[in-house]
This record gives sequence, C-alpha cells and structure tokens, in this order.
Amino acid sequence: MLKVVKIRLYPTKEQKEHLAKSFGCSRWVYNYMLAKTNEQYKATGKGLSHYDLTKLLSTLKKENEWLKEPYSQTLQSACLNLSKAFVNFFEKRGGYPRFKSKHHRQSIQYKQNVKIEGDYLKVPKLGLVVARIHRQLEGKLKTVTISKNPDGKYFA
Repeated sequence: MLKVVKIRLYPTKEQKEHLAKSFGCSRWVYNYMLAKTNEQYKATGKGLSHYDLTKLLSTLKKENEWLKEPYSQTLQSACLNLSKAFVNFFEKRGGYPRFKSKHHRQSIQYKQNVKIEGDYLKVPKLGLVVARIHRQLEGKLKTVTISKNPDGKYFA
C-alpha cells in the first residue's frame, strides 16, 4: 500500500540556490518539450512519444551545459510527467498540458537515492536537508517530490 507524507524542509542558502536552479531547469525542459510536441503535432499530426522526449533530452544536455547541474532524474521525470499529461488528455482524464510558470508552485521529483537520516532528508547533489518529520515513516521511499510554495516554504 502506498502512503503519502508531507514534511517541511528547511534548506540552507546554498541548498536554496541549488533547488532554484533545479526548479528552473526542470521547468525549462518541460516547457521546451511541450513546445516541440506542439510543433511536431502541427507539422505531422502526431506528437512526440516518451522515448522521443528522452532522446531529445540527451541532445539538449549536450548542447546546454547548464542542464548538467541538477540531478539527471529530475529532468527525466519532467519528460515523464509531460508524456503522462498527454496520455491523460487523450484518454479524457485531464485538460491539455499547459506551460509551467515560475510564479506559482515549483516542484521536482527524485525517483531514487533519497533517504531519511534522523532529522534530515538526504537528497542527491543537495546533501542533508533539515526536515521536520512529524510521524514515523515505515517502508521504502519510492518517489520524493520537493516543492516550493509561492510564499517561499519548502516541502517534500
């Protein structure tokens, strides 16, 4: 059984800068892929598959050095989220995917290598982040989404 627990994070100044870069890169990749998918659909009548998006991501990382700064799986999960959004749209479970804005809630996903160590959350390329863990967590961490509200509070 899957359970969701929301905990508050208190990152340091350096960690906030790294998170801001990661949020920005993930948002940029999502918006770029959405624009490419829209172009492809207008030109051929078919969009880009998840496989095409991940191939495009690897070429983007070669062209843009700054895309190598965040953890690679956060960018891959942005591609996966976009392809899931299109699947949900075509199966009438959601609206057409929209471009992401930096003025609203920001989020990135870590699919693995996140651990809880005492009162800290250990995140790849970020290190130990102070966390307010208010209940006992049992089982394995599967996907951890780190988000920032518009008022500047961080959650996982």
